[in-house]
Amino acid sequence: MKHLLFLTTMAILFSSCCNQKTEPETSKSWQQISAKEISDNSVALFADDWAIITAGTPEHFNMMTASWGCLGNLWNKPVALCFVRPQRYTFEFTEREPIYTLTFFDESYREVLQYLGTVSGRDEDKVKGSGLTPKILPSGNISFEEARLIIECKKIYTDFFDEKNFIDTDIVPNVYPNKDFHRIYIGEIINVWKK
Repeated sequence: MKHLLFLTTMAILFSSCCNQKTEPETSKSWQQISAKEISDNSVALFADDWAIITAGTPEHFNMMTASWGCLGNLWNKPVALCFVRPQRYTFEFTEREPIYTLTFFDESYREVLQYLGTVSGRDEDKVKGSGLTPKILPSGNISFEEARLIIECKKIYTDFFDEKNFIDTDIVPNVYPNKDFHRIYIGEIINVWKK
């Protein structure tokens, strides 16, 4: 009887040990943080890392790469600014929807970000072409599972850059030779997710 009890105990321990070793590793889980807890350099986030601006519904959305943007505090709210030219397909979505997301990736996604910045969602399925996995956030907004940082923004102000307001007049001929001025979106940061 003692021998049988010993063998049963050893089988349970062996099974438990094996199960722990053979279970697949799960991806890092998402953690919700406050806007003040974003530890990244906000200039580098846009200028070096780039972002994906996404707007729409789970059934119909579009995204584009952005290397211009800002994070800060305005009107006593944490905010994120992004800029979209009117000819971009994403413009239709950022105009129509009250929410947009800014999604950031690690350097291994550089080619994906370049692809998303050069191809239009009018012409092809950018999600399929990018290989990214859409992620529906608890709020119903869209981002991507492969991201390392997601910022959800509720639009609170928007306007086009106005040529007459440029103090540095070299910007217009250098950046806007066709006068296709970006629309500025100021969004209150409502949720931040990080891995």
